[in-house]
Amino acid sequence: MDKVIRTDAEWRGRLTPEEYAVLRQAGTEAPFTGEYTGTKTEGVYRCRACGAELFRSDAKFESHCGWPSFYQPSETDAVVLIEDRSLGMARTEVRCARCDSHLGHVFTGEGYDVPTDQRWCINSISLTLEPADK
Repeated sequence: MDKVIRTDAEWRGRLTPEEYAVLRQAGTEAPFTGEYTGTKTEGVYRCRACGAELFRSDAKFESHCGWPSFYQPSETDAVVLIEDRSLGMARTEVRCARCDSHLGHVFTGEGYDVPTDQRWCINSISLTLEPADK
């Protein structure tokens, strides 16, 4: 996978201010406001910044947390995990492996009935959905 490297000015020119705030500044969209929170469309979720495949709809589940939730990425090397101790919490940040954009956080051991016991809590604004061909 080829890395995508752009200057801050290039990212600002390619992304809306809202996308930039989340993808490049590790912001978080408000819960229950994202485009893909309740979506059931089958397909591939890609990084909005670079187009890399990140998640598939068959790994998406209803967590009722306010953001799209997946139990695993499409490939383990699609994402990078980083320790996040901001806001007085210990969390694991999820970033796109191809362009280093912030996607959300992953949580473990919350009791969801999913194969991995993980909730990949991802901002809708970090994603685009490519619907499966019918």
